[in-house]
Amino acid sequence: MPDVLSAPLVVEFPFTRSLGPVQSAFLTGLRERTVLGVRTGDGRVLVPPVEYDPVTAEELRELTEVATTGTVTTWAWNSAPRRDQPLATPFAWVLVRLDGADTALLHVLDAPGPEAVNTGMRVRIRWAPQRTGAITDIACFEPYESEPTAGSTPHSGEFADPVTGIVTAARLDYTYTPGRAQSAYLNALAEQRTVGERCPSCRKVYVPPRGACPTCGVATAEQVEVGPRGTVTTYCIVNIKAKNLDIEVPYVYAHIALDGADLALHGRIGGIPYDQVRMGLRVEPVWTEGARHPDHYRPTGEPDADYDAYKELL
Repeated sequence: MPDVLSAPLVVEFPFTRSLGPVQSAFLTGLRERTVLGVRTGDGRVLVPPVEYDPVTAEELRELTEVATTGTVTTWAWNSAPRRDQPLATPFAWVLVRLDGADTALLHVLDAPGPEAVNTGMRVRIRWAPQRTGAITDIACFEPYESEPTAGSTPHSGEFADPVTGIVTAARLDYTYTPGRAQSAYLNALAEQRTVGERCPSCRKVYVPPRGACPTCGVATAEQVEVGPRGTVTTYCIVNIKAKNLDIEVPYVYAHIALDGADLALHGRIGGIPYDQVRMGLRVEPVWTEGARHPDHYRPTGEPDADYDAYKELL
């Protein structure tokens, strides 16, 4: 049996969000060591605040300040913190109902061990030394013996230099293990070949293969080598430079129907000015030494393919 392929993969991108008046006031307040909630029509105080009542869908704008102390309503122990979590040492995930609030806030509790945590324990906010207007301005919660306090104080939500937008890094780390069909495809790429699989029913060749025909739903096993040349079916011009990608913008990313394939794959187009790339352009792969996949595709110099030859692959 061949070795099973696996590789660590990371999907990461910055998520940029503009803030409305409620969220802007909440995050700006954290920067100023102030916790704001929003009052609903029936008098409940929601922390964190939301812009619409989750029960009635009524628009909410009445801000109110709550205490920085509260009560743990439920918790779970994290014995092995992961990268970029709030604390590097073991901690408890907690839901804390701050004094004056009717809902609980999710954050972390700095405690020496699970035996030091219990539902109903009293805690307070430990503020981060440097605050920018983000939920991380609350560094964590810490145990704090105090009596609960009732009520909240109306707040205008007005601060100097309010936070109007945030950027959050979304990231997914995982290990990818391809199946039989994908392993064969990747192993062939390492030999500078491209293989797909033919459906025994409709006879279409799919690249990359998935081990089954997406149209007929039957298993595929017959390997078919395709390309290496192909035709640009559709494309886009990329004008925003990606992090950690050493390619100058603008550049072109295209769907390429390799000769003999019934499904277009995608790749970067090089060796031609970006504004000269077009549908029907005939291209071939360019490999760099030691690479396991083509670096980009370049024009072959052949006449453009007729539209009827690739229209079913758009």
